[in-house]
Amino acid sequence: MSGIHPTAIVHEGAKLGAAVSVGPYTVIDADVEIGEGTSIGAHNVITGHTRIGRDNRIFHFCSIGEANQDKKYRGEATRLEIGDRNTIREYCSLNRGTAQDAGVTRIGDDNWIMAYCHVAHDCQVGSNTVFANHATLGGHVHIGDWTVLGGFVGVHQFVKVGAHVMAGVSSVILQDVPPYVMVAGQPCAPHGINSEGLKRRGFTPEAIAAIKRAYRTLYRSGLGLADARTELEAQAREAPEVRPMVEFLQAATRGILR
Repeated sequence: MSGIHPTAIVHEGAKLGAAVSVGPYTVIDADVEIGEGTSIGAHNVITGHTRIGRDNRIFHFCSIGEANQDKKYRGEATRLEIGDRNTIREYCSLNRGTAQDAGVTRIGDDNWIMAYCHVAHDCQVGSNTVFANHATLGGHVHIGDWTVLGGFVGVHQFVKVGAHVMAGVSSVILQDVPPYVMVAGQPCAPHGINSEGLKRRGFTPEAIAAIKRAYRTLYRSGLGLADARTELEAQAREAPEVRPMVEFLQAATRGILR
């Protein structure tokens, strides 16, 4: 049975799974689906075509599924989709997509999104990420699995950030960041690979050594991007951990942070 506070306003068309709890003064609109075991705190607004998975924890004063902040938006039935076991802390805002993109903003599973974060329209966020307080994603941003964004990090619209990236506090990311790389600063610059994070996730010493070699090829060898990509292709045949870097470079659209 759902535990809904008497002051909450839940539209009769909303679909709430078993054991969903809804706190005081929260508003849930008609086209919202919430999976079983999810807890919703006080004073939240969950609206639009929004689907939230199971066992999420949403704290207080969040705006989830609201219309995007794109001047081209004309009320199209775009969506927000959130996976399972995410933690979303106070005052976060997560907007639904636009018709000019895939029409959906997606957030994966097991993410930890701290207070005051903003996920704009059409963002695609993977799983197991950490966004520290006030991290902000512009529209159409893609964030890979296991990425960590420090407090007050800003990611420019259309930027892609690869898996296992770590961005230091207050970084301003204006170009695509390949997997495994640590970045920091204004303007943002690369500072080696996220070796400590890779160790914690079970990467072997040999895999980390191969990723370090790939990093040196891309950032320290003096090769142009085309020649570096050719060399990385050769390395990826020997070390599969390098393959995500090669594929990321092939798909990059805003230029690589170098």
